[in-house]
Amino acid sequence: MVNGKAIPTSRVEAAVKQLVAQGQQTDSPQLREAIKRELIGREVLMQEAVKQNFDKDAAVKQQLENARQAIIINAFITEYLKKNPVKDTEIKAEYDRFVAQTGDKEYHVRHILLETEAQANEVIAKLKGGAKFEDLAKTSKDTGTASSGGDLDWAVPSAFPKVFSDAFVGLQKGQITEKAVQTPNGFHVIKVDDVRAAKLPTLDELKPQIGEALTQKKVQAYQEELTKKAKVQ
Repeated sequence: MVNGKAIPTSRVEAAVKQLVAQGQQTDSPQLREAIKRELIGREVLMQEAVKQNFDKDAAVKQQLENARQAIIINAFITEYLKKNPVKDTEIKAEYDRFVAQTGDKEYHVRHILLETEAQANEVIAKLKGGAKFEDLAKTSKDTGTASSGGDLDWAVPSAFPKVFSDAFVGLQKGQITEKAVQTPNGFHVIKVDDVRAAKLPTLDELKPQIGEALTQKKVQAYQEELTKKAKVQ
């Protein structure tokens, strides 16, 4: 009892259950005593706050309503997902789409970024004449790679803008683009140093991440469905 008001045993049990479920504590007399002291401290503060009419404050009422709404919605969504869980077949299909989009090859590419198409074509002509790519890369507008021979390291095609990757996926090891490749950054000359099988994460590795993303999409779609049916003015 705190000033004549009882603290329900169920509140203690709920706090114990939550901490134990989170793996933060193990159930023990010491834990229960600590929780009781915490609840008593909160009750003392609550009683004083009510005595000073903070429960009638407009901003506090709004926060209480927001918290109430969030708690009810979370409970509702949790129950909805129990009845409509993301299936393993959905996760597998999303993984297959990821693999298809990413591709099964990685490319080690270099590039030289020029201001104009004419400059890029001039670089291509020099390369065909025997100039070293690494030497010409020193003139690249991409200052981050100019000193390393234009090296962009190993990456899958989807890591680049499509117009950029489309230009090099058909090249063999050691080949360069025949024409300048234009992106918003300028005109690129691209060389493929090497190609290898892509080291993609497995389905098991991505399953939690994909599952979470599909769960969010499922909830969003349900929300949009309800919104369409609602009379919003």
